[in-house]
Amino acid sequence: MKPEERTAAARALLDSPLFDRLMDELETSAINGCINAKFTDQEMRAAFAAEARAIRKFRGKLKFLTEQAKAEGTNAPA
Repeated sequence: MKPEERTAAARALLDSPLFDRLMDELETSAINGCINAKFTDQEMRAAFAAEARAIRKFRGKLKFLTEQAKAEGTNAPA
């Protein structure tokens, strides 16, 4: 996949209301799981926290791809 195609795909995902809502729901679920895990279940709490961090990191990488393209002046069509 060419860099322009990756940028266009990232932009399409970020512009999709369904994708945004899905990521919000997944992140909220992971955070709630972390908060509501049993006090003694550190493994479960850590797993939910890692899931929330992974979702945020994924979103961040998509945003970085689109911002990088804007900074380089290679705005691919969406």
